[in-house]
Amino acid sequence: MLTHLSLRLRIFLFFCLLALGAIAVSLGSLWLSFERAATPALLDPFIFAGLLGTFAILGLCAGIWLLFDENVAKPIEILAAEMRLRAHGGVSRGIDAKTARYLGDLAPAAAGLAGQVGDTTQLTARNIAKETARLEADKRRLTALLSELPVATVMLGPDHRIVLYDAQAATVLAQIAHPRLNACLFDYLDRVALEAAYDQMNKSGTEVQAQVCGRDKAQRYSVSLKPLGQGEGYVLIFDASVARIAPEAARPIVYDFDLLDRPLQDIGERPLNELCFTVFDTETTGLLPHKDEIVQIGAVRVLNGRLIESEQFDTLVDPGRPIPEASTRVHGVSTAMVQGAPKITTAAAKFHLFATDAVIVAHNAPFDMAFLRRHAKATGLAWDQPILDTVLLSAVLFGASVPHTLDALCKRLDIIIPPALRHTALGDADATARALVQMIPMLQARGLNSLAQVIEQTRRHGRLLEDLNPVDNHGSTWQAGKKT
Repeated sequence: MLTHLSLRLRIFLFFCLLALGAIAVSLGSLWLSFERAATPALLDPFIFAGLLGTFAILGLCAGIWLLFDENVAKPIEILAAEMRLRAHGGVSRGIDAKTARYLGDLAPAAAGLAGQVGDTTQLTARNIAKETARLEADKRRLTALLSELPVATVMLGPDHRIVLYDAQAATVLAQIAHPRLNACLFDYLDRVALEAAYDQMNKSGTEVQAQVCGRDKAQRYSVSLKPLGQGEGYVLIFDASVARIAPEAARPIVYDFDLLDRPLQDIGERPLNELCFTVFDTETTGLLPHKDEIVQIGAVRVLNGRLIESEQFDTLVDPGRPIPEASTRVHGVSTAMVQGAPKITTAAAKFHLFATDAVIVAHNAPFDMAFLRRHAKATGLAWDQPILDTVLLSAVLFGASVPHTLDALCKRLDIIIPPALRHTALGDADATARALVQMIPMLQARGLNSLAQVIEQTRRHGRLLEDLNPVDNHGSTWQAGKKT
């Protein structure tokens, strides 16, 4: 019963029940005594005694509850979060036994168990590292070989979503939009011509050639479609003349073959570690979304539980006004730097495409989303993607009583933000994404396997965002502590 409530709330309700029981027994005893006395003149003294006893019981229970909450319930919550960090969050530092010094032998036992888990994890990690190094060496050889081939190749699943692309293909796709895994090919190339070529390939079972326009209709490409097998997807190859890469340029191959086997499933029910997330941050001229403007947007992508290092969105934005020096001192973006940068309508449209078919994630998302949604009418964009807030995820995992700033969260997860990148949009987005990657297995270890389950849990901590984003007299929200 009441297992869906937090431990601290259940303990609070227990003390409330204890206080009510004690008050009921006390008042019942006084009433029986008054009845036996059969002296109406004693009614006032009995009422006074009842009130005095009630307040005394309430005060006593409240005091004991506060002591119990501070020295027992809260330390248990912290200790549980610390153990979960080590079991599922990749953190290996020791547990501070002082946190739970009033819990007897529980804290030392937990610290010992954590140390044992850490030793086992390190041994496993070393073995995995050896095997990973071997696989990485093989991958480098394969990448070096494929990178020398004069082709621009994209592998796609039967649903036309990108499973692999090489550097040559990335340069072609980047002419239209940011290349990204799990993106639909129709975000880049004309749907009608591609579907016609795809149907012809499926009917013939052999390679077909086609002429397709870019999604922006600005360029035309010669492509070949080669089947991988019935129902297994296909490979699209651009004509060699469309990709031009300098010999010294890096030529990575970006892929995730798990995307080929992903079943069709509603995004709300799909496992967290199979979702696609776009993690972003903004820098602004000030802290008032109803009148300030965005000066920088940075975003990265997390797919299948891992950060895709090469898929980044980073742009300065011209706010159309001078940037206050106080704001520049925080994020380093000056008025001179944004001269010639795209306006918010252009930058928001590009970011919206980058975040297509993904769950949007931010640290204190209401602040950043308020700026984007304010311009939604001018840009014609509907920001209707599911949104997760790492402030609330932190509260779900570590309790509402601990700090939930980005710095505090990263310190808890042993994530180091280079000082030069802190308070830059891309730097903060990258740190938030790394925190998300570590929190996903911790959430799943608590039985929160789907997006729908996580959102339901985060709603219980919505008051945190209300405290961070009080409503001003314009009906907008702003955050006093956004840059902490």
